[in-house]
Amino acid sequence: MSDSKKKAQVDLSKDVQKDQSQILQKEMIRGNFDKLARADQNPDDKVVYTFVPGNLNELVHCFDVVGNYPEVNALQSAMQKKTGAYVMEAERSGQDEDVCTYVKADLGMMRRGNIGPSGQKVAEPDLLLLSYTGCFTFMKWFELLRHEYKCETTMLHVPYQGDGEITKHMRDYVVKQLKEETIPALERVSGVKFDIDRLRENLRESAKAEEDLVKVLETAKLRPSPIDSYFGAIYYVGPMFSAFRGTPEATAYYKTLWAEVEDRVKRGLGPVTPEGEMGEERYRLVVEGPPNYTSMRDFWKMFYDEGAVVVASTYTKVGGNYEFGFRHDPDNPLETLADYCFNCYTNYNLPQRTDMLEHYMDEYQADGLLINSIKSCNSFSAGQLLMMREIEKRTGKPAAFVETDLVDPRYFSASNVKNRLESYFQMIDQKRQAA
Repeated sequence: MSDSKKKAQVDLSKDVQKDQSQILQKEMIRGNFDKLARADQNPDDKVVYTFVPGNLNELVHCFDVVGNYPEVNALQSAMQKKTGAYVMEAERSGQDEDVCTYVKADLGMMRRGNIGPSGQKVAEPDLLLLSYTGCFTFMKWFELLRHEYKCETTMLHVPYQGDGEITKHMRDYVVKQLKEETIPALERVSGVKFDIDRLRENLRESAKAEEDLVKVLETAKLRPSPIDSYFGAIYYVGPMFSAFRGTPEATAYYKTLWAEVEDRVKRGLGPVTPEGEMGEERYRLVVEGPPNYTSMRDFWKMFYDEGAVVVASTYTKVGGNYEFGFRHDPDNPLETLADYCFNCYTNYNLPQRTDMLEHYMDEYQADGLLINSIKSCNSFSAGQLLMMREIEKRTGKPAAFVETDLVDPRYFSASNVKNRLESYFQMIDQKRQAA
């Protein structure tokens, strides 16, 4: 076996290295699956299915319901190597090869008894709550789920930032829907009357957690970066983007995370990875696009082996962007929910996305941009080559492009990805020498 192949292989006998916040995050996610399992046995426990981008957690928590996030089920199952079979199950039932693999993994899981990543049955929904923030597939996905479950469905339509700005008319339009459609639907399903003071309290909790999350992400400006803002930050944003934003549990989690990262800064340490502590920081990258979850550890190890650290990523803004000043505002409770939805990454136009990448390249002193284009995700992948060329032009830094998929193992070729990454790192080295 060649040295290159030996280097790329993950030693599965070696324990995955985790810090305390990752362990806490895992316990929190597992706890929500436990709630969903109990709800399956108790008809009085109401369940709301919703998506990560634009989720209205602070509002949903006002009604004592349990939240389920189908794409979280898919990615968690992918990390357990379960989604290949789910995707094939969905394709056998008629789903096309090019359909988003999150959708197919969810439908396949449902057809196999809706057994979630924790090994427990996920309760069926009492309400499908679609907050539409730029991904058309989500709308079609919920149409399929509505056909299957025949439950109440409500949609919050969030206008796309086509012109790159949020207007008063856009905000008023979303607030009107919240008042006339979303809140009444939650009241009907839960039997709980809406309490705006409870919403304000949840928003206060969110703002505290958001403040700590931003402090964590901005430590990547340091050398060495104490965090990885792509692979590692997926764990960091988990509670924020799923069932916990707006809760004291999330606030406590982000305090723990910030204390950990602050300690790493003081000690001059790099990120924690599954293979152990990152050694010398040789390359600083900005990454555009989601990761591949079926082979995430293998993918991350390719970076670890080369001393490559991701200092900023766009994917960690898909469930909300806080780095440019937005915080949930309890003084304007419905308006702030609207503004949160507007600022999910997939609701940005291409110039906004490109400007964000340029900001990250400059502010985080990155050596280059890497795009991981997802085969079945049009809301991310459309326009990525144009963005890549524009960033190269604006910054003079090299960029590279690899293609994988979200949760379909058929579309992760370790050798191809590794070869492209190695060529890219050589390109960065050549650029440095030429300078």
